[in-house]
Amino acid sequence: MYKFFTRKQGLNKRIITLLLCAAIAICTFANSCITATAEVTEESIKAKEEQISQAKKERDNLSSAKTNLEKVKKDLEKSKSDLNTYITQLDASLTDIQGKIDSLNDQITAKEQEIETTEKELEEAERIQQEQYEAMKKRIKFLYERGDTIYVELLIESGSFSDMLNKAEYIEMLSSYDRKKLDEYIATTELIQVTKEALEEEKATLDAAKAEKEQEEKNLQSLLDTKEQELTNVKSDISSKEAAIAEYEAEIKAENAAIAALEKEVAADKAALYSKYMYDGGMFTWPCPSYSRISDNYGMRMHPTLGIEKMHNGIDLAAPAGSSILAAYNGTVVAADYNSTMGNYIMINHGGGLYTIYMHCSALYVSKGQDVTSGTKIAAVGSTGRSTGNHLHFGVRLNGAYVSPWNYLK
Repeated sequence: MYKFFTRKQGLNKRIITLLLCAAIAICTFANSCITATAEVTEESIKAKEEQISQAKKERDNLSSAKTNLEKVKKDLEKSKSDLNTYITQLDASLTDIQGKIDSLNDQITAKEQEIETTEKELEEAERIQQEQYEAMKKRIKFLYERGDTIYVELLIESGSFSDMLNKAEYIEMLSSYDRKKLDEYIATTELIQVTKEALEEEKATLDAAKAEKEQEEKNLQSLLDTKEQELTNVKSDISSKEAAIAEYEAEIKAENAAIAALEKEVAADKAALYSKYMYDGGMFTWPCPSYSRISDNYGMRMHPTLGIEKMHNGIDLAAPAGSSILAAYNGTVVAADYNSTMGNYIMINHGGGLYTIYMHCSALYVSKGQDVTSGTKIAAVGSTGRSTGNHLHFGVRLNGAYVSPWNYLK
């Protein structure tokens, strides 16, 4: 009897030990998976598949939005008989292409951020997968070392049918838990695969956007070269120097008339829409950040093509196409428009009869009536209007006349 009791006691002890081992193994497996941030779901995998589809669609859209440079130039040929019409039409194409370049820049920035996010998601999924794999190895090792007899012993040692059913349910829970963890591992592996595919598609779209941007920049330069050549041809065709000077004077007169009309509009502003500010004597923000080379200064100068001394009513800041143009001071936009001489231009009222003017822009980012503060991005550098190279013509007017911008610039 004593031997039987000892044998039974030893068997019960073994079962308890096995149960404890099983519990430890399950806890070890569960704890190693707790660090996984979020359960992989069907929705997360579908989201990555949608990301793949969207990246492909974006590449298709890039192809369909390309500028047909040959068609643009062919259309321009029809308007060469009227220089102002020709310049206006060509500038519209320049503005359109610059808009595409700006859009591509935004798309490239967004795509780079998406790729960075996707790379982090992939890294996290691979970390979770490794933890799941290590936990599964521990569980399999435990089952291998203990063998399947643990389940048989549990059932044999049941004191009653009810006890046996309870233990059978416990065994089923163990198996169900193992299956669940295996399914999670498989789902994580699938998520890793589609995330890698999404990453490749995003990178391919980024490369396509960069290539398209480079092509549009070439298109822009090609049109600028065409415009410069045409303006040079027109000037050389003028029969006499007097005629060339007369044409130049007419251009300046038309430009000044447009500016004066805007100043008159502000003076007659009954609703005070354009008179919210009063210049307080502060110094201006440099209107073309990162670019300080003056290609043409304010004051009397030898005109580059006419060969006579003429007044240059602003300063020309040489900068690449698309470079940012900032509002020099707080004020209200009284014009954001196009003129065949000034090109795309902006005029801002700072109060007290003080205005700043920004000419030859490739793109305008503000509209008439809009309030701006010093340093606000209002436009992009270009070569629209009577211009043959990318630059910002920055002018300052006080009480109806141009004054030196250097009186106000830092």
